[in-house]
Amino acid sequence: MMGAMAQRDLKPGIGTFVAIGDSFTEGLHDPGPDGGYLGWADRVAGALAQRQPGFRYANLAIRGKLLGQVIAEQLPRAIEMAPDLVSLAAGGNDILSGGDVDSLAAAFEPGVARLQAAGCRVVIFTGFDPRMFPVIRLLRGRIAAYNMHLRGIADAYGCDLVDLWSMRALNDARAWSPDRLHFTPDGHRRVALRTCEVLGVPVTQDWRVPLPPALDGYRNSSGRARWLAARRADARWTTQYAMPWVRRRLGGTSSGDGLLAKRPDLLALLGEVGQDLF
Repeated sequence: MMGAMAQRDLKPGIGTFVAIGDSFTEGLHDPGPDGGYLGWADRVAGALAQRQPGFRYANLAIRGKLLGQVIAEQLPRAIEMAPDLVSLAAGGNDILSGGDVDSLAAAFEPGVARLQAAGCRVVIFTGFDPRMFPVIRLLRGRIAAYNMHLRGIADAYGCDLVDLWSMRALNDARAWSPDRLHFTPDGHRRVALRTCEVLGVPVTQDWRVPLPPALDGYRNSSGRARWLAARRADARWTTQYAMPWVRRRLGGTSSGDGLLAKRPDLLALLGEVGQDLF
């Protein structure tokens, strides 16, 4: 697979890339060298920059944004920049908040159409499979239904689709931060590798390689000890992450309120961003 992928040339003309969306694309919980966040999109941009002299990249994504906000606030700015490639990933916050997935898809599709009408190549992302996390896995059916809509949109418009749901490497808790919603650096790296594969960007790493066996300190523990450890972890998650999210929702606030995009303009990349893909 990797050899075949390396022989595939990137479609010509990808000299500019704009990423729009929420915390997934902003890169939360993947610390960068400048004190901000890196994330899968920055890594993909770094891989593109390796192949395209003069490459420029913007990232307009802001944590906590709903799909309607992404379409209303970020998409027009992306079109204004007239990039060659745009990534659009949004809707997860809406699903967490109880949004109707059919309505979400009905709002997502015109966004893709507008980007393509502006001459942009578009890459979109399905939601991940949350089956390994208590509470969040209750959303599994709704995420799967939204994903079916997204696959249909990708087919209808001929845009690129990165299927996070099918990435078995993400079915490892070590790919996820303690809040169970955002990736660790390794999770972001694997999403970047998968995105490069979809776009036809040659890389030397393989997102399918599993992590080594976990040394969790409970290898020789009884089943009850493991169960109790898992429940303690669930309690910590509820206190540190779930309850603050509920309070924000009840108060009508968002984690992204007052924040600005980390890369609001198309600029050249500095440093060695994306080198962990090679």
